[in-house]
Amino acid sequence: MESISKVLQPYKNEVSQVTRFVTIAQMFSGSFICYDIYKQNSTKGIGIMPFVGGLIMSVLNLKFGFILRDDTMIQVNFMGLALNVIYLVIYYAYARNKGTVWMQMGLGGAFSAAMIGYAEMEDPKLVENRFGFIITVFMFYLIASPLFGLKDIIKNKSTEGMPFPMIISGTVVTFMWFLYGIILKNKFLVLQNVVVFMLCAFQLSLFVIYPSKPKDAKKEKIKVKKTN
Repeated sequence: MESISKVLQPYKNEVSQVTRFVTIAQMFSGSFICYDIYKQNSTKGIGIMPFVGGLIMSVLNLKFGFILRDDTMIQVNFMGLALNVIYLVIYYAYARNKGTVWMQMGLGGAFSAAMIGYAEMEDPKLVENRFGFIITVFMFYLIASPLFGLKDIIKNKSTEGMPFPMIISGTVVTFMWFLYGIILKNKFLVLQNVVVFMLCAFQLSLFVIYPSKPKDAKKEKIKVKKTN
C-alpha cells in the first residue's frame, strides 16, 4: 500500500474532489427511492434500513472525519446527514405503520449517540483505530443487509425491493474511497471499501441474473392490458 500511496500522492487533491463529488451524488440516489414511495403513495416493499443506516453512517463518518481532521469526510458527511434526515421525513410521511418507523428511527438515533459518546470518552491515542473498526463492522452489515433476503430473491427469481440506485452508485463511490484511503494510508478506509466494493459487485450481479419484478407480476400486467 505504501508504494501505491506514493504514486497517488501527487493526485490527492484531484482524487479528493472526485471522491467528494461522487459521494454527494450517491447520496442523492435516495431521492429515486423516495420518488417510488411517492408514486405508489406507500412504503410497501421498501425498507427503511437504507435511510436509517445512511443516517447512522453519516453521523459516524462525520465524527471519524473530525478525528482524522479530514475536510473531505467532514463536508461529505454533513451533506449526507442532511439528506438522510429529509429521506426519513418523507418515508415517515408515507408509512402506514408509523409507530414501528418511529421506533426504528429512535433506535438509529440512540445507537449513533452511544457511538459518539464512546468516541468522546475513548483514549485519543486509540480512538482512531477502535472507532474505525466500529464503522467498518457497521458498514459491512449495512451493505450486506439486502443479501439477508437472498433466499427469497432466488426463490422468487426477483430483485424487487433491492435499492438498485444505491447499490450501483455505491459501487462507484467505494472505489473512489478505496483510492482515497490508500492516499491517506488509512487501513480502515481501504479495508472497508475493498470488501464493500465486492459486496456491491455481487449485488449488481443479481440484477443481471434476476429481473426487478417477479415474472408472475409481469404476466399479470399483460393480462390486465389485454382485458382492457
